[in-house]
Amino acid sequence: MIPAALWTYQKERFPLVRTVPLLAVFSAASISVSAEMAGRPLPGWGAFAAGFAVAMLLFFQMRVCDEYKDLEDDKRYRPDRPIPRGLISLRAVLSLGLASLPLTAFAAWAWHPPLIWLLGGVWLWLAAMTAEFGAPEWLKARPVLYLLSHMAIMPLIDLLLTAMEWLPAGGPAFWLWLFLALSFVNGCVLEIGRKLWAPQSEIAGVESYSGLWGPKKGALIWAACVALSWGLLVGVGAATGVVWVAVLLGGAGALWCIRAAAAYAAAPTIAAQKRLDMAAGLWVFACYALAGFAPLIVRMF
Repeated sequence: MIPAALWTYQKERFPLVRTVPLLAVFSAASISVSAEMAGRPLPGWGAFAAGFAVAMLLFFQMRVCDEYKDLEDDKRYRPDRPIPRGLISLRAVLSLGLASLPLTAFAAWAWHPPLIWLLGGVWLWLAAMTAEFGAPEWLKARPVLYLLSHMAIMPLIDLLLTAMEWLPAGGPAFWLWLFLALSFVNGCVLEIGRKLWAPQSEIAGVESYSGLWGPKKGALIWAACVALSWGLLVGVGAATGVVWVAVLLGGAGALWCIRAAAAYAAAPTIAAQKRLDMAAGLWVFACYALAGFAPLIVRMF
């Protein structure tokens, strides 16, 4: 019963079919970009294995913290979720999260022990996020600040992942900050994109960006985030010697996303909502794929 419940839980709350490819590209691209910007050869396979393991475990821990933090709201407004409906207990999910902590530390330590300090920084921010920085009501009354404070964990995770390459090699490249900024903005693209809903999808008591801003303004803000993300991708491409790839392929992807935003703004249906959510995920996937692997592919030809 428990394995079946866990399988259902992951499909609903941590879908591996989407999460594994995205985090594999995210972690590998982070390590590759760090090396490319510094003009260093790629590290050994151990760095990529450790990076993927750390990324997967950290994102699972973020999901566990959300389950704990949002439990009362879920019971009240989203009783169909796995924990409120009794599929699996919060205790079981928390136990899995706690069990993942030493695994994460071991994965980082096994590749390069000083990485533990950066991992500790990510955990501290995650703990502060879970506690809503000690001011939950004040923060929830300011949705934009809430978004920015929570998305700040993305560049922290990326700093850790890029450090798989630069920490053993002696230091980060100067332009690495562009890639960290890209991670921050892409976090906003994902988060806003998954909470721009059709009117019939809105849930009383549950905050969404379509409810906060309205579909048209929400779509405009999301499209602006995509455009900013593209600009940062071009900057990363310039730093790694493939600016034309970022301009052309990244620009084509950004235009496709903006078209999806315009379609949602014009008619915020459930189908348009799903296309926008899909566009957010594909855009972030494409961003990291282009940033991390385009320099390697270009050199091959």
